[in-house]
Amino acid sequence: MYKQIYLASQSPRRQELLKQLGVSYELLLPDPSEDAESLESLIPGERAQDYVMRVTQLKLDAAIQRQAQHKLPDLPILCADTTVALLAEDMAAPHDLILGKADDAAHAQQILGLLSGRTHWVYTAMALGTSSQRALQVSASQVAFMDLSHAHIKAYLASGEYVGKAGAYGIQGLAGSFVTEIKGSYSGIMGLCVHQCAQLLDHFKVSYALRQYG
Repeated sequence: MYKQIYLASQSPRRQELLKQLGVSYELLLPDPSEDAESLESLIPGERAQDYVMRVTQLKLDAAIQRQAQHKLPDLPILCADTTVALLAEDMAAPHDLILGKADDAAHAQQILGLLSGRTHWVYTAMALGTSSQRALQVSASQVAFMDLSHAHIKAYLASGEYVGKAGAYGIQGLAGSFVTEIKGSYSGIMGLCVHQCAQLLDHFKVSYALRQYG
């Protein structure tokens, strides 16, 4: 049984959710020399779920290489990626519209305008792996937004919460007031589906709170 894992993510929400599970972890973040942003590049026409799975596995590849370069113990590494999307079939469009992190306030305003009054999908892929094996889980959730007025969007942008978040919002913050319905995993929308993460931990026999109590 592993008593600890590495988390290859800077997300404070993922760290919070791992602590909720009672997982002992160390951060294994990209070195300054790594071009981590390039891993999230879009492939034209790619489905949103395929995109998030591909990016997560690329993140795991990079983290395993980083682990080897630093000659760190061969503990499991957890990587994750979350994307917000409007699906092609819901829009009668040829391709899914993947909505990543906003470049600036104007871009965030555009994204929130697209989400206003619509139902979108949030996909979070999680990969746990070592140099010899890996496992992947994907959480798919639907989130419905109310109609957002200009005042709603302006106030939210002023809060700065949109920065660094897929779809330009964080459901655990002020944007929670925009949500009229959720189908799926709340923690998955935050960035790490706790249920599926526990399944990955079980697969690798990683110690966490429920295992300790059991």
